[in-house]
Amino acid sequence: MEVFADPLRERATAVIVAHNHPSGNLMPSADDRNVTKRLKSAGELLGIPVLDHLIFSDETFHSMLEENEF
Repeated sequence: MEVFADPLRERATAVIVAHNHPSGNLMPSADDRNVTKRLKSAGELLGIPVLDHLIFSDETFHSMLEENEF
């Protein structure tokens, strides 16, 4: 996955993934949850754990870790 290209090159020890929801609705979609699950699995295989998945709007953010969705 290209998400891990830079972390591998830079020898990162962990990553936090993030994206925005321009609609302002911060609730993770089914796709968000699926991608998070896949990224966590890939990170485990690569030895680069995914610590959180953040979703941003113009005014605030949603942490999947803090909301126990991780």
